[in-house]
Parts: sequence; C-alpha cells; structure tokens
Amino acid sequence: MIPTGDVVAQLRAAGCVFAEDEARLLTAAAAETGADLADLVAQRVSGTPLEYLLGWTEFHGLRVAVAPGVFVPRQRTAFLVDEAAELARTLPAEHPVVVDMCCGSGALGLALAKILAAEGRQISLAAADIEPAAVECARGNLTPIGAAVYQGDLFDPLPRELRGHIDILLANTPYVPSEMIAQMPPEARDYEPRTALDGGPDGLDTFRRVIDAARTWLAPGGHLLVEASQAQAPHAITALAECGFTGRIAESDELYATVVIGTKPAVP
Repeated sequence: MIPTGDVVAQLRAAGCVFAEDEARLLTAAAAETGADLADLVAQRVSGTPLEYLLGWTEFHGLRVAVAPGVFVPRQRTAFLVDEAAELARTLPAEHPVVVDMCCGSGALGLALAKILAAEGRQISLAAADIEPAAVECARGNLTPIGAAVYQGDLFDPLPRELRGHIDILLANTPYVPSEMIAQMPPEARDYEPRTALDGGPDGLDTFRRVIDAARTWLAPGGHLLVEASQAQAPHAITALAECGFTGRIAESDELYATVVIGTKPAVP
C-alpha cells in the first residue's frame, strides 16, 4: 500500500486540483475492489478520468455508475434535472412519460425518477444513446428502476408507441462547437466519446435535429429540456420558435448552468 502522503504528492504533481480528495477516493476504491492502488494512481497521473477508475460518479446526491467510453455527467446538469422536476409536478398525467435522450450513463433520468419517487410520484422512463458503451452503462443504472434503454440515433430506436406521448424529454445533446473540442480538458477530449461532445460548427446541430423530430414525439403540452451555453441559448430559442415551440431560458448562477426549455402547444 502506498502511503497516503505519497499518493497525494503524486496526484498534486500531476496537476490534480483536489489531490487529497482524489487520494482518499482511490485508496477506498482499491480497498473495496482489490485493485492495485499504485496502478490506479499511475492511471490517474497519466490522465485517466477519476470517475472511470472509481467506476462511479456522484450526481444529484446519487452514486451513478460510469465506465470508460461513457460521458461523465457534469454537476451543472443537475440544474436541468431540477427544472424537469418542477415541470413534472405540473403535468396532469398520473405517470408522465419521460425520455432521457443522448442519455450517456442515464444519470439524468435516474435522478429525476428518484426525486419524484421521494415525493410519491412515478414516471414511465425510457432512455436512448447511440454509443454501445453508454447503453450498457445506462442499463446497469436504469434497469433496476424498470426503465428500458435503447441503442440508436436519437429517436430511431424508441418504441413507436411513444410517438406523440412523451411528456418530458431530457436531451443533454452535445453542444461544444467542433473547433472548440481541441481546447477542452484532456480528460474529456481524449477519453469521452466525441459523439457526446461535438455539436457541429455552432454546437447546435444535434439540438436542431432533436427539436425537429420532437414536434411529433412530444405529447401536446410536452416539454423539451436541453443544456446549452449562454451564447447559444438565444439561437436555440429561435430554433424552437421556428419549430412551433414556446421557448424560455433558465439559468443557475450557482452551477453556471443554462437550460433551454421548449414547450409544445397543448392544442394543435
């Protein structure tokens, strides 16, 4: 076993800002799984994301399993989940239909389901992602709560019976402009799937595809929630209006988060 002080020193030398916390987590992971601590530290020093080494990340108070090749949910995205929970509370449906699109680990759908379950509310949850590793990971997180996870491009793999019946669509689409990928931290740029990061020239390519299809997949009065940058948000609102949605922007100064919300008209 490497002395704790040595682990902290190695991590700090590698540029880990929270070296003490990471040392504690890696030491605990080695003890729990039987992994070699020296190997875990060496991988972390080389740049492997901490979450991949632990096998989990904390999101909205939950321990969510993650795996190599799967997008790691950002803490700011908890704001999107909170906004979705507020909307879910206003829906007349007894069991609102929720889809976690571009789901990655399934963290958003899982957190929303847990929040509402604690209030005695139930949702019918499904999730989808194009990446096989993400689908496998999401199934591990969501199958225990009865949610199905589908593999494919956006809405393509979803059951046809969901068309026109989705009350809340959580769509954490990739929104980093293509030319900005090279400037991202290596942990994201070099380890996470590009499909989860690259949003095209202005970062909104996948968003536009989602809202175009959402016109037929959302239920009347249904809501679409997407994370965006502050600069992108006004353009996203314009795109929503062009597709017949009422749009608004929600922001959290605390989490540095911007969420664009589109609502389908209740009456055609």
